[in-house]
Amino acid sequence: MTFEWWFAYLLTSTLLSLSPGSGAINTMTTSINHGYRGAVASIAGLQTGLGIHIVLVGVGLGTLFSRSLLAFEILKWAGAAYLIWLGIQQWRAAGAIDLHTLAQTQSRGRLFKRAIFVNLTNPKSIVFLAALFPQFIMPQQPQLAQYLILGVTTIVVDMVVMTGYATLAQRIAAWIKGPKQMKALNKAFGSLFMLVGALLASARHA
Repeated sequence: MTFEWWFAYLLTSTLLSLSPGSGAINTMTTSINHGYRGAVASIAGLQTGLGIHIVLVGVGLGTLFSRSLLAFEILKWAGAAYLIWLGIQQWRAAGAIDLHTLAQTQSRGRLFKRAIFVNLTNPKSIVFLAALFPQFIMPQQPQLAQYLILGVTTIVVDMVVMTGYATLAQRIAAWIKGPKQMKALNKAFGSLFMLVGALLASARHA
């Protein structure tokens, strides 16, 4: 793989990671509600889920999800239901907020697992990776090395972008002056979770 070819993938991966989605929303809500340490756990979980998707694409299961309507639909509806459930939880949590104890309500381990599930239940991610990777792999060069380069690049880029979203969320949190503003913010993010879940539910198999 040439540097130019890798750089083209880097730009593509960056643009895709910057696109707001369930991962970005999850990172921002975690950063606001559980602090930067909670956000770190969440970002690690997202990258673990992304890494699992990359491995699945590597062993050929990405092709299964891209070709099997049943597999796609099962994962799609599981993901949509989970995101909508997260949105409802976020909305309900907005009713009773204690800014001093909020960060202790969930362990970092639980936040980590939640983030893994957010990424794992997104069928569009694995289908897209299965379609994207072959476009940047040169058949005349070693396949495994190129695949590893693309996989590591994908994870590092997404980690940097999610860290940026977490930092942005921390700045938003600094503007919060009391429970009423936190309540409104949680309702807004809860609505976003449900919206993304609804959009995922409406996604069609290519």
